[in-house]
Amino acid sequence: MRERIVTQPDNYEPFLLSQGIKFGNLLFISGQAGAGNDGVIVDGGFRRQGEQAFANLKRALEAGGSSLQDVIKVTIFVTDMSHFNEVVELRRTFFSVPYPADTIAEIKALYDPAAMIEIEAIAAVRTA
Repeated sequence: MRERIVTQPDNYEPFLLSQGIKFGNLLFISGQAGAGNDGVIVDGGFRRQGEQAFANLKRALEAGGSSLQDVIKVTIFVTDMSHFNEVVELRRTFFSVPYPADTIAEIKALYDPAAMIEIEAIAAVRTA
């Protein structure tokens, strides 16, 4: 059975998206960009957006009964691959050994022209 994951605020609601879907012991989290609670992309450049995207990912994972430590697979989209080393540093900051499987891809654009990074994830849900 599928269960919709919702966080507050839910900036995804107007776009007919779920923050995530829990299915059995797996959690599928929609792409999390560097937007603050107001839905606006944060200022401060790539690193700041990346930190915010990871904070948003963490919040969505926790709402679904999981955590950053339980991420199995992550996909990180960037609009400029010159930020690759910063992505590696963000991964080092927010993930730990064993690191999740990962795909990093450069794409032409994200949903907001100001967005430079978006992160989606599949994670395990721990059972009590």
